[in-house]
Amino acid sequence: VPSSCMGPLWHPQQRHTLATLTNTSPSPPLPGCKQEEEEECSEIHMCVLWYGGQLGITYYNTEDCSVYFMPDMPDNEHLKLLQKVIDEVFPRCIVTSAKQDHHFAKFLTNISSTGDELVKKPEIVLFPNADFGLEVSKQRILSRQFPFIPSHMTATEKILYLSSVIPFESPVMVQALGGLLKFLDRRRVGVELEDSTVGVPILAFKKFVLTDIVNMDQDAYYVLQIFKSEVHPSVYKLASGLKEGFSLYGILNRCRCKWGEKLLRLWLMRPTRNLTELNKRLDVIQFFLLAQNHETVLTLQDCLKNIKNVPLILRRMTLSNTKVSDWQALYKTAYSAVCLRDTCRSLPSTIELFQTISHVFTDDLHYIASLISKVIDFEGSISENRFTVRSNVDPTIDEKKRKLMGLSDFLTEVARKELETLDNRIPSCCVIYIPLIGFLLSIPRLPTMVDKSDFEIEGLDFMFLSEDKLHYRSARTKELDSMLGDLHCEIRDQETLIMHQLQTKILEKSAVLSNVIEFTAHLDVLLALAVMARENGYCRPCFTQSHGIRIKDGRHPLMELCAKTFVPNPVESGEVTGRVKILTGPNSSGKSVYLKQVGLITFMALIGSYVPASEAEIGPVDGIYTRIHSRESVSLGLSTFMIDLNQVAKAVNNATAWSLVLIDEFGKGTNTVDGLSLLAAVLRYWINQGTQCPQVFVSTNFHSLMQLKLLPDTPLVQYLTMETHQDGDELVFFYQLKEGVSTVSHAANIAALAGMPHKVTARGMEVSELIRNGKPIRRIEHPSQNNQLERCKSLVEKFLCLDLEDPHVDLEEFLHQEVLPSAASVL
Repeated sequence: VPSSCMGPLWHPQQRHTLATLTNTSPSPPLPGCKQEEEEECSEIHMCVLWYGGQLGITYYNTEDCSVYFMPDMPDNEHLKLLQKVIDEVFPRCIVTSAKQDHHFAKFLTNISSTGDELVKKPEIVLFPNADFGLEVSKQRILSRQFPFIPSHMTATEKILYLSSVIPFESPVMVQALGGLLKFLDRRRVGVELEDSTVGVPILAFKKFVLTDIVNMDQDAYYVLQIFKSEVHPSVYKLASGLKEGFSLYGILNRCRCKWGEKLLRLWLMRPTRNLTELNKRLDVIQFFLLAQNHETVLTLQDCLKNIKNVPLILRRMTLSNTKVSDWQALYKTAYSAVCLRDTCRSLPSTIELFQTISHVFTDDLHYIASLISKVIDFEGSISENRFTVRSNVDPTIDEKKRKLMGLSDFLTEVARKELETLDNRIPSCCVIYIPLIGFLLSIPRLPTMVDKSDFEIEGLDFMFLSEDKLHYRSARTKELDSMLGDLHCEIRDQETLIMHQLQTKILEKSAVLSNVIEFTAHLDVLLALAVMARENGYCRPCFTQSHGIRIKDGRHPLMELCAKTFVPNPVESGEVTGRVKILTGPNSSGKSVYLKQVGLITFMALIGSYVPASEAEIGPVDGIYTRIHSRESVSLGLSTFMIDLNQVAKAVNNATAWSLVLIDEFGKGTNTVDGLSLLAAVLRYWINQGTQCPQVFVSTNFHSLMQLKLLPDTPLVQYLTMETHQDGDELVFFYQLKEGVSTVSHAANIAALAGMPHKVTARGMEVSELIRNGKPIRRIEHPSQNNQLERCKSLVEKFLCLDLEDPHVDLEEFLHQEVLPSAASVL
């Protein structure tokens, strides 16, 4: 009997086990193991209640499966605090009670009917007021099973644990949290296709606060180009969304992990006045900029690259939907976090971030990494694309795997014995093992076996025909089934059970993984800001309690990357002098760039970044207001000038003594006199406030503002201009700021640079000079007009000389030869 015919059709693959972890430190990450980076569209579901002037907010983020809560905060009927939260988190749904104050109902109506077509409107979901009862909400919170709470805790211990996490002393927030849990269970967010027994995963509770936030609206973000979305150039991603264009976020984003990028975006959306927090960030950046710490920076960045999407992995664990790549990513993250902790322990403990990482990255990370490495056979898992367990973890699994590995020789011997009992016409046979079916005897189909009745063999039970081979059950195969069972499925079941046990152990330690994501994001952002500061020669800003902004050799962070040479300019805005700066100068001389430069340097200081200058001293700033660019929209139904007025009105109504206001060419959208009058009135309104006037930077081409002396003569006002030089017909820009007033706009020179025809610019200069000197403007007479008049008179005389009663007169010929050529020359 040929041996090739007696071996099993199924061959267990060879396994190469990994080295077991020691008890001292985790093994390094596996080479060549790459995490499947999956970008899931995150959604925010928010629950809001406003009772008795107290605002309670909670929301659920599907990306990290966390519930965020904001302790009860006072908010008046204008609900500005709520609007700020909504602008920041962009909720997909807003859940609230159907019984609400009319101010709150009006607010919800307004945000659900926003006119900006670029902003997706949130869905408003109303629940009965009974669903938000305080006791009902508390019971809903306490009765829910959370994976981060150890299973061995008693009911009393669970209450104490949750009380340390959730501020139950904030009743409105607790009611909002109860309503949010009700909504999640009813909508089944993220688990729509799962079994009804699977609940929405909640992996953590996190506090969300808005304190010391600098006020900035979307117009300010737009004109300062802090964010800029562009259509993705890849045709494969046109439908999936946008990419970040050339913006402040784009150039600062040197982050190595996804969570660093998210935190950087959050910092840019939350510039803060908290000087303690800002100085903590600057201290870390300053440490990383020291030359002797360059190797430390590279080490930390290498570790940060291995911090993966842990919240997504933990969410899959709660749903028992973990992939092999998830285990690899979690192992890499835990190991890299241990490396980050060990590195931070060698750094100065005087820097709070290093000290925090050293303490909160506990030995639970080592436990997780060791446990994963000791339990999971990564090479076997990759080859079989499923969770497989190392040897020496479970004796039962090891025994079954040994039996499975030895099946080849054993089944060959069984096949030899079976062949001895079969008909001599059957040349060969083999015994095979098929998962879920068991052991079968396989023989080749003989030419005489045509119909199904021909397949019957005495002592054998026919099962099926496949690939011209007949499969039977015999007494021996039945004995094998009862003796060995379904080895393959039993091994899988046992390994799945171990996987669930491993998941439970890791979920109980998920708090340390949440800390890893939070603090590695902080470290990643500060490293990115340090790299940007080193490459571009930024300086550390100094914060002072005195009003004013003082910048030496300030530069525009985006423009200096585009221009071959960039001319730096200073800013000197004091407490009692120069609080209102009037900037004049020709078009294209750099006025708008200077205004944005002041705004961007101030903004960068307020996120804790180094700034593009040689020195910078920033006083208190509570808001940045701009009127630089009009964002027009058909859906708004507003004229360009009305949009400009709205932007200036925001600044007038909200700016304080600690605000920065940037206004560029306000008033140009209407009649010159009216625009000039409005600009002068706005500036006088601020000047009359004295030392309570905000820091105002205005660029204008209304030279009459100075010529007519429409503003009072006060130290608060300073006139500046951009230096230029007229060299014949050519205008030379120096882009250098100096004190003084520009009396000419050099519009004709700018028009010539833009490619306007010389005749047009020459006529424009002529008319401008006539207006300036109060002389009448006369129409230009062309020399050819007199000739055309004489030609027309001659044509009329010829027509009058025609005898229309004469039959020989051909009017059609007269029209073709006389009238049409003359008409063409006149036209």
